[in-house]
Amino acid sequence: MEPNKRRLNIAGYSEYPGPRYCNQGDCSGEDFYHLKLNPEFAEAVNSKETLVINLDGTAGYASSFLDEAFGNLVFDFTEELVRRNLELISKQEPDWKEMIFNEVFADWEERRLKNKAPKKTEKHQEWYRLEKGILNKKKWL
Repeated sequence: MEPNKRRLNIAGYSEYPGPRYCNQGDCSGEDFYHLKLNPEFAEAVNSKETLVINLDGTAGYASSFLDEAFGNLVFDFTEELVRRNLELISKQEPDWKEMIFNEVFADWEERRLKNKAPKKTEKHQEWYRLEKGILNKKKWL
């Protein structure tokens, strides 16, 4: 592994990523965010690493899965920090990368600035959020 890079493969979470929310079905974007993406990204930031996420190897995505997972990331960490510490890989569907970086990030940064909190359809364990420049872990409501 390259120095200063941490890796996460979505196919390791599920070969069949599901819908947006936990209450809509298994392996949702909401679930992936809370179980995998949030803690991995926080660890990368704490370790001054880039989180490299491989989007390949799944049976495909609903755009809502990607929107929810990566949108929550922007909401909790800011678009600036996410852009600085995230790299996406997709040889199979490079359009997903473009959609995430060009559409999802901008939409969710606007939500963050307006403090329009993401919907939670299940009780989650504590998760990380950047607050006044400090990463805090708690149950955010």
